[in-house]
Amino acid sequence: MPEFEEGQRGRWAGRNAGKDVVRNRIWAALEETGVAIGPAWSMIPNFVGADVAAWRLARTDAWKKARTVKTNPDAPQIPIRLRALYEGKTVYAPVPYLTKDFPYLRLDPKKLVEKGISFELAAVAQGFVEHGERIGFEDVEPLDFCVVGSVAVSRAGGRTGKGAGFADLETAIFRELGTINDETPLVTTVHSVQLVDDHEVVIEPHDSPLDMVATESELIITGNRQPRPAGVDWDRVRPDQFETIPFLTELKTRMLNRRKTG
Repeated sequence: MPEFEEGQRGRWAGRNAGKDVVRNRIWAALEETGVAIGPAWSMIPNFVGADVAAWRLARTDAWKKARTVKTNPDAPQIPIRLRALYEGKTVYAPVPYLTKDFPYLRLDPKKLVEKGISFELAAVAQGFVEHGERIGFEDVEPLDFCVVGSVAVSRAGGRTGKGAGFADLETAIFRELGTINDETPLVTTVHSVQLVDDHEVVIEPHDSPLDMVATESELIITGNRQPRPAGVDWDRVRPDQFETIPFLTELKTRMLNRRKTG
C-alpha cells in the first residue's frame, strides 16, 4: 500500500484514530493505483468496476426478491439505484450529509415515468434530491435490501465509512423504528483494493456489520454473526451531529417518546 502525505487528513478525522489509519491508507491506495474515479479523500470513493459490483449484488436471491431498496447517496452506488429503478423497485436514499430539514427521499419508478424524469437523472444525488419525494424516517416503508457506502471492509463483515457516522446512525434509527430487522441484508459495494484484514477494522458498539460485500471481482458472503445495535444510543451521538443535522434533535424527542409509550 502507498504512503499518504503527512498531515493529509479526512474531513472527520480525529474521532477514532484506528479508523483514521485504515481510511487514510485506503484513500491513498485508491488514488495511487488509479482505481478511484474522482477524488477519494473524505469520500465514499467511486471506483472502477462499481457497475460490475452492482451486477454481482443484483444476482443474489435477496436482491431479486426485494421490492424496497435503500442506498447511500454516494456516486459508487449510482449503478445500484439505476438498476433498482429499471427493475421496478422503490428506492429510498438519504439526503447527502443529512443537511436538509427532511432526511429522506423516495424514488417511485412509476411516478418518475409519469413525470417524464429519466432513471439516469433520478439515480444521481442532484437528481433524486430534486425529483424524489421528501419524507421523514418514519415514512420509509419496511426495507427489503439495504446498501451502505464504505471506505474499508473486511471479509468478516467489518466496515469503516468516511467518518461522519451517518450510516450507522440511520441504520440504528431504522432498527428502532422496525423498518429493518435481523433478516434485512446489509450490504456494500467496494473495489477489491478496499478489502482489509479483519483486525484492521475497528468495531464499536454502534457499528452495524455487513452481510454481503460485492467487488468488481467477487461476491463475499461474510457469515456475519456480530450483534447489531437494537436502536439508537443517543448518549453516543456526537454534539456536532446535532448541530449539523437539522432534524436530529426533534427526531430524538419523538423516538424517546416512542420508547416511553411503546
